[in-house]
Amino acid sequence: MGQVTLIVLAHPERRSFCGAWAEASAAAAAVAGDQVVWSDLYAMGFDAAERAAHYGASPDPFDPLKAQEQAAAAQALPGDVAAEVDKIRRADRIVFHFPLWWFAPPAILKGWTERALVHGLLHAVGQRFDRGLLAGKLAVFCVTTGAQAVESGPDGKEGETRLLLWPLAQTLRYCGMAVAEPVVVHGVHGYHNGAACAALEVRLAAVLEGQAALLAGLGARARMPFNPDTDFDAAGRLRPDAPSHWPFIRHPV
Repeated sequence: MGQVTLIVLAHPERRSFCGAWAEASAAAAAVAGDQVVWSDLYAMGFDAAERAAHYGASPDPFDPLKAQEQAAAAQALPGDVAAEVDKIRRADRIVFHFPLWWFAPPAILKGWTERALVHGLLHAVGQRFDRGLLAGKLAVFCVTTGAQAVESGPDGKEGETRLLLWPLAQTLRYCGMAVAEPVVVHGVHGYHNGAACAALEVRLAAVLEGQAALLAGLGARARMPFNPDTDFDAAGRLRPDAPSHWPFIRHPV
């Protein structure tokens, strides 16, 4: 029996390459026997802003974590959030498709994490990181940038794309998920002309054609590395003998 694959698309134009890439993921997963579930955030009109108005009776002053926890305990989550929680819980893997805008994923995707990763249901104070409630699930980011690959590496003036994706990856890691190394397609924008446009179309077509193989090999794909809980002391600081995988968590100089 196949897995459940959740496709999360965060692009306002379904006819974009991001949209076509998400469609390719869905088609490949379906052919492999997976049950495919969609969250096309813009098409859904997903409200990315968490606020008291989403809750009939929320703490005063409004505390998002307490409001989520209380609504979860009372089985009174906002309908749009309850639907996303159900999808996330059912999913074995989540394939995120989005562009990088201003050095980060679109705001609607950040808001989706803030609202859909409900405190008290998908994470809790004592159930995070290695003990996260979403352990056993796998995520992968399928990302486009307008910048060229040479600009997007460790010495590139656009900043290293892999580092720009760390906050979203750490969010999922916090909830217990594993995150595969991202798939990034650079130089995707509407200002190519002539031969450059034709070359881009050939390159993007190859990405779409290769998506089935990518998903088929997702289980074996390298993971973004994170320190296990045992690498930190009782105060939550990285132990001197533990490795540092990211500049965001490193040994003091």
